[in-house]
Amino acid sequence: MIKKIRTARLKPEMYIHDINCGWLDHPFLGRSFKVENDEMVDKIVKYGIREVYIDTDLGPDDADALTKEEVERDIHEKLHEIVEKKPEEIRHVSFNEEILNAKKIKKETIEAVQKIMNDIKLGGQIEKEAVGGLVGNIINSVFRNQDALIALGRLRKTDEYVYNHSMSVCVLMSSFAKHLGVDSGLIRQIGIGAMLHDIGTTKIPVKILSKKTALSEAEYEKIKKHVSFGRMLLERTEGITEVSIITASQHHERLDGSGYPNGLKGGEISRYGQAIAIVDVYDALTTKRCYKRKIPPTEALKMMFEWGGLQFNKELIEKFIRCVGIYPVGSLVRLESGLLGVVVNHSEESLLKPVVRIVYNTARESNIAIPYDVDLSKPLGKGGADRIISYESPEKWDILTEVYL
Repeated sequence: MIKKIRTARLKPEMYIHDINCGWLDHPFLGRSFKVENDEMVDKIVKYGIREVYIDTDLGPDDADALTKEEVERDIHEKLHEIVEKKPEEIRHVSFNEEILNAKKIKKETIEAVQKIMNDIKLGGQIEKEAVGGLVGNIINSVFRNQDALIALGRLRKTDEYVYNHSMSVCVLMSSFAKHLGVDSGLIRQIGIGAMLHDIGTTKIPVKILSKKTALSEAEYEKIKKHVSFGRMLLERTEGITEVSIITASQHHERLDGSGYPNGLKGGEISRYGQAIAIVDVYDALTTKRCYKRKIPPTEALKMMFEWGGLQFNKELIEKFIRCVGIYPVGSLVRLESGLLGVVVNHSEESLLKPVVRIVYNTARESNIAIPYDVDLSKPLGKGGADRIISYESPEKWDILTEVYL
């Protein structure tokens, strides 16, 4: 049986089924392993991990702990409560109208970020005006229809992770800031910080960044230095504002003080820092890396909701979920009818009832020859409206969701 316990109750011989934190928040190889001794317990606590899932079939039990099913049922109910209200976001143009422009912006941004990082490696300077222009294009697209760039941000090549991640965090952060009602001028400054939040990785050896096996403690400490390196680079760049610098330099700080580089707690972390921490982890979780699989957006949001109040600001986590929706555009979902579909647009009525492009029939075990769209916010004949009952892994069904966007 899988149960959730606080690490304060962790004991040697227990088997950790899921370490329950982001991949870059711990140096262990994999998410499942046996707790060998007290020193390992101390190491887990040292890295700021507050709760883990244990497998009681493979190690000692904790009679008072909640089962994974109980935890997930509670999370499912709370997530639906968060998004059941009518969406606040206004899409000024449709997803289909914005997608071509968004593809152009993505291509230009990836190429530009790659050039900026290569220039830094060769001793060059950050071209602030060039970055500002990229961020401006992203913000304009986000204000027209944020779903287009968010969906494209999840489609990427593994060997271009850093460049794609920089763009995607900027897109998500700009969308989130807009959702929070931030002034457009301030969104631009926040967006520049988000675009350059990992610029310090240019000072970290590539062999460490691309390592497929567990990091040594020394390697983990080196990776953590990318934040300080990044702050130094930004402070040396004329025209980069304090808002941009703070946004970039606090993306690994955590509400409970377990983050880095300064171990800031609660209100010591700026609102921008608390927000980008959420965005950065969400994008990392939903992206495939050389050492981990990508997690479906809905699963990632559930995980992060669990961490709310510990590592992340709970209020901001809930607002972020409302910003992107439990089923972001590009998600694969199963309908009550047994059909599988790709979310292609959010309904103006409910985030739980998006427009879905039907692509597979599970009853017949066959692809839909001519995919068609269903707006789940509208009734569908005598049987009433179909509805989403779960999210699905595209890999499980061998479905390339990007083909249908």
